[in-house]
Amino acid sequence: MENKKQELQVKEEQSMPEVEYTRNRKVYVPRVDIAETGDGIMLVADMPGVDEKNVDITLEQNILTITGTVDPDYHKDYRIAYAEYNVGDYRRSFTISSDVDRNKIKATVKNGVLKLILPKAEPAKTKKIKVRAV
Repeated sequence: MENKKQELQVKEEQSMPEVEYTRNRKVYVPRVDIAETGDGIMLVADMPGVDEKNVDITLEQNILTITGTVDPDYHKDYRIAYAEYNVGDYRRSFTISSDVDRNKIKATVKNGVLKLILPKAEPAKTKKIKVRAV
């Protein structure tokens, strides 16, 4: 038998399903860098203004969804006259393959940068089953 390299597949959802949000805000698609390491896949998402309390990561079936909310930081007794930076939430989904160990996914966030580690699952081992006469 030849050893075949199993590739981990992470592909961006081509079309986002229509979702109704309870917040009347803009929703941005965060920029993501994806790199494969020897042990798995690393995703790095830029979500300015998001901290660990305002990020939600879900994995349902094979869909990994990243959601981040940002609360605007307005100063008391001031009103915005002009703004070049818009505040909004973030949402992005990916389809992941079964080669990812779902129980060992780790996430960290620092300064609005979310880092996800998706480790490779160990291949299923062949097990010999004894047969006994009854």
